[in-house]
Amino acid sequence: MSALPPTDRPDVSSATSDGFVRGLSEAIGGPLGAHAVRPDARPGRFWTAQRIVMALACLVLALSWVQKSPCMDGNWQKNVQYTRYCYTDVLALYFAEGLNEGKVPYRDHPVEYPVVTGYFMGALGLPVHSYGETHPDINQGSWFYNINALVLSILAVLSVGIILALRQRRPWDAAIFAVSPIVLVTATINWDFLAIALFAVGLYLWVKRYPLWAGVLFGLGAAAKLWPLFILGPILILALRTGRIWAFVSSFLAAGVTWLLVNLPVMILWHDSWLRFFRLNDERPVDWGTFWYIGRYIDSKWNSGSPGDQGPFQWLSDHVPTLNYLSYGLFGLSCLAILVLGLLAPRRPRLGQLAFLVVAAFLIFSKVWSQQYVLWLLPLVVLARPKWGAIIAWTIAEIGYLAAFYAELIGANATAVIPEGTFVLASTLRLVTVAVLCGLVVREIWRPELDVVRESYDGADPDAGPLDGPEHPWITGLRRSLGMGPSDEAPAPPAVPIHKAEPTSPLSAG
Repeated sequence: MSALPPTDRPDVSSATSDGFVRGLSEAIGGPLGAHAVRPDARPGRFWTAQRIVMALACLVLALSWVQKSPCMDGNWQKNVQYTRYCYTDVLALYFAEGLNEGKVPYRDHPVEYPVVTGYFMGALGLPVHSYGETHPDINQGSWFYNINALVLSILAVLSVGIILALRQRRPWDAAIFAVSPIVLVTATINWDFLAIALFAVGLYLWVKRYPLWAGVLFGLGAAAKLWPLFILGPILILALRTGRIWAFVSSFLAAGVTWLLVNLPVMILWHDSWLRFFRLNDERPVDWGTFWYIGRYIDSKWNSGSPGDQGPFQWLSDHVPTLNYLSYGLFGLSCLAILVLGLLAPRRPRLGQLAFLVVAAFLIFSKVWSQQYVLWLLPLVVLARPKWGAIIAWTIAEIGYLAAFYAELIGANATAVIPEGTFVLASTLRLVTVAVLCGLVVREIWRPELDVVRESYDGADPDAGPLDGPEHPWITGLRRSLGMGPSDEAPAPPAVPIHKAEPTSPLSAG
């Protein structure tokens, strides 16, 4: 059943549905009462919840720009980019990718990113170089960073606006994203907000029941960073559960065709440059702070790492092709487990829940987990489980990891700042908190009565889009074949008519 418009139902505020926020609200008198006049309902009120959240997002992004200001001139002496937590790939790669020399991405230099990110870099970088040629007094790197920071901040605000549009009954959920310290310190480390914004627009189009156009945006997002394509897996699960396969097929085909069309020019004209992204990911060794990095450190406590005296993680670190297969295999098994969960859950899982689980599984088992990848999870966790307590714990772990990571980088170039074990501990805490979030999401999928988003939307999935509607009867058959009862959404069995026996005449008895 479709969720009713937000004006038809009262909002379930965070102060009543979230224990952490309810506790904080006691400082100002407690949560809003059931019969109170809602502040947002006052006629002529400008500062609605939505506008407050948008303003907070703009403030955090402005502070993010200030936080990165020590690195803007490119004069990174004495490890200032790490001691001030202001490192950004955007500025570093302006020079590393040859944009400062006017090199066209892929044609003149093999860019290490998917093509939409490369196009974005060229579209902003080449005009800066051209302008700098006629104005040699400007700092091209600083100009390039600031233009990128402005555009990426606009895309971030757009993403917040879309979350608000998707959660009209729960506007304060978007504040989890808008005011996050994660955004403050990582918003412009790389170009991830380009993919996030494309994904968010695609999800909005999906919810508005435009699966074809949603697929186009998912394909563009995947051509910027791979992860937006993962949304198609959760869509497939829900399509199987409802029997509406065409919605998935149209999005899948649109995403594939779009991805191919935007890749095709580079693929044909500069094939070796186009392959750089894929080769780099195939050849990269175990990266900082990953599951495999932690395992290798533990191995080093019992094994030297030399040939013949290696633990399993040390051996995998020296055999990258095998590591690749194992990493992909574990991610594939995770997706299979999510498929089983999605098909057998008492109610259809929400799209946001499944999307979060898939992307989190990818990061947990990936051999690369760059510092800015945390931005991939942030909007998804808001859609999946908008409860502040666990998210704050995860945020602290992520910020702690970032601090330890920069300390480790300083130690790589000079005297060690922290023991290696401290960095491994920070990496472990980050991984564990993400795994705990996954466990909490799984619990709410299996026990949908704990899901605060369902509570706000009368048990429905506000992100279902074209897959909103009754469950297909085959799910009932599947559950029964496994000894489980019908799901909570199973269609009611057809009524069996009761035929009353007609009275028999005593004369006809003989």
